[in-house]
Amino acid sequence: MKTPKLMTLKACSRLLLMLLTCSASAAEPASAMAERLQPCAACHGKEGHSAQQDYAPSIAGKPAEYLYQQLLNFRDGRRLNASMARMLAYLSEDYLREMAAYYAAQPANYAEHKLTPAAVNSGARGQQLFLQGDDKQTLLACATCHGEDGLGDGHAIPSLKGLPAKYMAAQLGAWQAKTRQARSPDCMATVAKRLTGDDIEAVTLWLASAPLEAAQSPRPTPRPLPLECGAVQ
Repeated sequence: MKTPKLMTLKACSRLLLMLLTCSASAAEPASAMAERLQPCAACHGKEGHSAQQDYAPSIAGKPAEYLYQQLLNFRDGRRLNASMARMLAYLSEDYLREMAAYYAAQPANYAEHKLTPAAVNSGARGQQLFLQGDDKQTLLACATCHGEDGLGDGHAIPSLKGLPAKYMAAQLGAWQAKTRQARSPDCMATVAKRLTGDDIEAVTLWLASAPLEAAQSPRPTPRPLPLECGAVQ
């Protein structure tokens, strides 16, 4: 017997496919894009502010280039998600850029997560991995690319602030399992495969529980990256 959630996702997929594949004028106004993308709210929330971030993250305020690359990855099979692939299969790159630009223009929202006992116990290791890395495991610090504040670069590297530990751990696991990939060379896959299960738990719990500062803007200009990343154009 199909669960109501699965039935809802399939219904939303069909509706979104019909809306997105309708003829659209170039550079639609934001109000028209908002109406066209309403079915996305079933998972990602109104204007990209998700209420179920363990499974579908908020995408409001994420960098446009990052969002565009993820849409391409879903469409072209580098990220494996049948519903997303079905919805994006017939969309042009120009239209995917319009979708990305719309969500990037929405104000970001960062959720506070309570400090759990597990986060307290693994805090030192999680903080080390994020800010310093681990030379013995040839692990770069997450902050090297995402910034010490975790806010990304506003261009192609997303903010990690406000994401729940479950979602971040699932994504790192997906990179390890090769169900999430990016354009070659896939720098995140290189990093993820060097993490142990305990490392993933430690760094995601620490990051999810880190306090949110008053200023939540990414650094103004991208910094040089220590690895080649095909997704960072």
